[in-house]
Amino acid sequence: MDHQCKECMAPQIELDVNHMMADALGDKGICSCCVDKMKDAAAKAYQAVTENRGTGWLGWTELPYNQEEIVADIEKTAADVRRDFEAFVVLGIGGSALGPIAIQQALNHLHYNELPDGKRPGPRFYVEDNIDPERMAALFDVIDVQKTCFNIITKSGATAETMSQYLILSTALKEKVGEGWQKHIIATTDHEKGNLIRLAHQEGFKLFYIPASVGGRFSELSPVGLLPAAVCGIDIRGMLSGAKCMDNRCKSDDVWQNPALLEAVLQYICMQEMGRNVQVVMPYADSLKYMADWFCQLWAESLGKNVTRDGQPCNVGQTPTKALGVTDQHSQLQLYTEGPYDKVVTLMKVGSFRCTTEIPHGCDEFKDVAFLGGKTLNQLIEAERQGTEYALYKAGRMSQTITLPVVNAQTIGQLIYFLELTTAYAGELLNIDAFNQPGVEESKIASYAVLGNESEKYAKKREEMTHRAERKAKYIL
Repeated sequence: MDHQCKECMAPQIELDVNHMMADALGDKGICSCCVDKMKDAAAKAYQAVTENRGTGWLGWTELPYNQEEIVADIEKTAADVRRDFEAFVVLGIGGSALGPIAIQQALNHLHYNELPDGKRPGPRFYVEDNIDPERMAALFDVIDVQKTCFNIITKSGATAETMSQYLILSTALKEKVGEGWQKHIIATTDHEKGNLIRLAHQEGFKLFYIPASVGGRFSELSPVGLLPAAVCGIDIRGMLSGAKCMDNRCKSDDVWQNPALLEAVLQYICMQEMGRNVQVVMPYADSLKYMADWFCQLWAESLGKNVTRDGQPCNVGQTPTKALGVTDQHSQLQLYTEGPYDKVVTLMKVGSFRCTTEIPHGCDEFKDVAFLGGKTLNQLIEAERQGTEYALYKAGRMSQTITLPVVNAQTIGQLIYFLELTTAYAGELLNIDAFNQPGVEESKIASYAVLGNESEKYAKKREEMTHRAERKAKYIL
């Protein structure tokens, strides 16, 4: 069934949960009556998110509506970058990197950087989201620092990974560019707090702000994601328009009318009542490959919590993992069809690809090859998706399909907003804070303690770490 937005007539994404339900899977699926029993809880979750829109950590809900001036500034800055630089490098980690990577993969040419200048809508694009020393050295082998713009993204300005990269690249810029090196840097950070905002004011960097009420994993529709997309020629207004369309579709507390609310309820039942503690996200399109990576952070960091809002221990969450159709049919599907009944598989389908690739006739002597002649790769990949869906169904395994009628700025904006809303509703159903990340903070503090940060909290952590159980030689081979 094709859906269109009533306001802009853009094609709408579709959620098909037939193979989640008992109607298809019997006792391995979810009874619709179980969903009905959660109507009150779902309405309460919807109300909690709706009433707090734009406040606390729910600032992302208003990003499709409140950025007109910001978008205009981003578009102007992006045009300047395209005019003046040959390469654009994002330095960030987590949501500051995963979102820009996912959008670039989804909406630009799959070999974007290899295209000649005349066919590329922007400068060559790189995202440095790790601190492997070989990786940074490799970056300097493929860019000319004097012709590169660097977008440093960190809300706190204290992210060790990103700020260490800043120290490296700013030193390189001072050496190779000299006076005016600051024009090669765009900072995306908090409006008031942190080291990067102070550096930006001190050095005169071009600045974009991450709204105080928008966390990293919910920041793709803010300047964090919009600037890199615009630099590479992506329609950022279309992304925001798509998000607005999805928001309008989800303005109902009826679980059967609000796709994000239905998805949250189904996954809640999977986690809390059925032991389906793993969600495999499996796009059947290379363009959507990194949307799975982006979702993995959103879902894991938001829902993996050990305490409820009222302080009760809980240890909840569903482990997201990624696969790529058809590639991972040949590496993971065996586990999904015959392994433990602990998984939900979310297939992503593209209704109409942006090109058609025909399969020529040939190999007539081999019937199991010859039958492919005259068909297309478009038909083949959809047949493989249907094959996977059926294999899961036959094995009594839960799956669902999200269909993007086409992959464009509008449908990607819809997908992002749908998954963000689903996550927020799921957090309410689980009665946890979906917007903090204390487990990540523990790791950061321990890392900085190891490196010798002398401030009090790191010194205390260093002392604490000395009292852990000693390693035993017999366990090291």
